[in-house]
Amino acid sequence: MVSTPQNSRTHRRSPHHRGIKRTRKVKILATLGPASRDREMIAKLLKAGADAFRVNMSHGDHDTHRETIANIRAVEKDLGRPVAILCDLQGPKLRVGTFKEGKAFIRHGAHFTLDRNPEPGDDNRVCLPHPELFGILRKGQRLLIDDGKLRLVVIRPEQDAILCTAEVGGPISDRKGVNVPDAIVPVPALTDKDRRDLAFAIEQGADWIGLSFVQRPEDVAEARRLMGGPNASGAALMAKIEKPAAVESLDEIIELSDGIMVARGDLGVELLPEEVPPIQKHIIEKTRTLGKPVVVATQMLESMITSPSPTRAEVSDVANAVYDGADAVMLSAETAAGQWPVEAVTIMDRIATQVEGDSTYRARIHIAETPPDATTADALSASCATIADTLTIEGIIIFTGSGISARRVARERPAAPMLVLTPSHKTARRMALLWGAHAVTTKDIGSFEEMIAKGKRMALRHGFGGAGSRLVALAGVPFGVPGSTNLLHVVTLTGDELSAPK
Repeated sequence: MVSTPQNSRTHRRSPHHRGIKRTRKVKILATLGPASRDREMIAKLLKAGADAFRVNMSHGDHDTHRETIANIRAVEKDLGRPVAILCDLQGPKLRVGTFKEGKAFIRHGAHFTLDRNPEPGDDNRVCLPHPELFGILRKGQRLLIDDGKLRLVVIRPEQDAILCTAEVGGPISDRKGVNVPDAIVPVPALTDKDRRDLAFAIEQGADWIGLSFVQRPEDVAEARRLMGGPNASGAALMAKIEKPAAVESLDEIIELSDGIMVARGDLGVELLPEEVPPIQKHIIEKTRTLGKPVVVATQMLESMITSPSPTRAEVSDVANAVYDGADAVMLSAETAAGQWPVEAVTIMDRIATQVEGDSTYRARIHIAETPPDATTADALSASCATIADTLTIEGIIIFTGSGISARRVARERPAAPMLVLTPSHKTARRMALLWGAHAVTTKDIGSFEEMIAKGKRMALRHGFGGAGSRLVALAGVPFGVPGSTNLLHVVTLTGDELSAPK
């Protein structure tokens, strides 16, 4: 049986409370698809534990995605709770061409040629319709086909043909994906399709943009440019780490991004299986240290696509991501196309809740390292966590316009939950992927007194304590100025704040 930590909080719901308030701090990102994109199912997933939804731009058309996003916003309005939408761009997909009979068989140890001839292939050759690969591949480098099920090794690269030997053979069919783990492929992170999808996602008010197959910091910078620069579109940028080259430039990529996703699907194809777990932990730790949200994704409860219950290994996988301090864990086909979408979210919620109730959890997720360029705001954010750990604090009230203050506090993983008050709907929605944040939109405040009064009212209204409860308030004066966090205040609720003049 899991013991309860000394600093656990029991929160009382006010009768004025509207919406869904989580006591769980790790967030759940669920992918929507044919099994889950209607309003009724979206509402069920939110009530089961989902905090944000992923729209996969690799599948479906803009009309379908437009309807899905409209359904999310309609349910969001009904439930009165900010919901984040992440539009995940497909990225540059490398694929082989077609075969005469739609399929072929590459014998183990046999020679196989990838060439520029557009004619359908056979057991000995196939077209590789990516001219950029013919100039970069070298002898001894690998090409992984169909998620690594087939492994070719280059033995003679030429201008129009790449002769390989099949280190691992097997069946192959039309347009299977190709991974090139040993080289940086000179293709842009954003294809023409991605550019169209990006413009569509911004037009539809997406809160997060997922940038796939990032290889270098320049890929993130290019996406930023197309989005109009930081905060221009109102959408945050999440770089997906799924290429070994991205791991080598991790610090720069995190610095240029608003968040990071550990996309273990392609990462697991291009690396040895045993290399993925330590790299996952490294990415989580580095991203958290730099104060950015980090999502762990891919195959977390894969068996639940067809089964109503997960394997024990999958449960441990989800639990380990929570123990590592991830901001969010993601479901892909489990909720997009699986037979048990609500059950998948419910079980992920139960796993995360159980882990957070473990007496060792807080010690495991604590970061002792101070940022190298620490500011006054960083020091005050760390102080919030210290006060919450030292006193009996029911919640941390954070007044923010951009969400940066909330990110700083979340970095410290405080014992008390965070009530994030912001005048920006976009900021409130982005907080749905931030560890421990319960975001609420409010009107702008103009004075210290108004801030304290409003903070108390909102705390009672949203179930953060009752009469006699203590809270920590964090804000910046003058109000409305980004980066001005300079005020920390401990307040006590009387219980009469809701009846006081506004």
